[in-house]
Amino acid sequence: MARVTVEDCIEKVENRFELVLLAGHRARMISAGAPLTVDRDRDKNPVVALREIADSMVSPEDLKEDLIHSLQKHVDVDEPEAASVPMLSTQSANGSEDTIEFDRMTEEDLLRGLDGLVPPVGSDDDND
Repeated sequence: MARVTVEDCIEKVENRFELVLLAGHRARMISAGAPLTVDRDRDKNPVVALREIADSMVSPEDLKEDLIHSLQKHVDVDEPEAASVPMLSTQSANGSEDTIEFDRMTEEDLLRGLDGLVPPVGSDDDND
């Protein structure tokens, strides 16, 4: 790899580790068929990627965003918070609105109710 190319790239990307990540990502993009922005001149993909970065033909910020996007496995989507559901209302025969209210049951009440249930007669559990 040409030393001049790396030294030119350091002016664009100061951190050498980040430069390696970005150039490697760009080299993989070239291998996958991305169009070249500089002449190949019989250079391999990593050298072409470094030359593109050094000549400012590709933006390091764009490469960084693309690299981050390619590494994401799960993207959090900000979903709106659930809006409170308004009370249902019905109109009575005299024209006034009646409000329907729902009973709330705690988990303990539900478990107590389930413990008190008896299986129906003739179920498969009775044959044991």
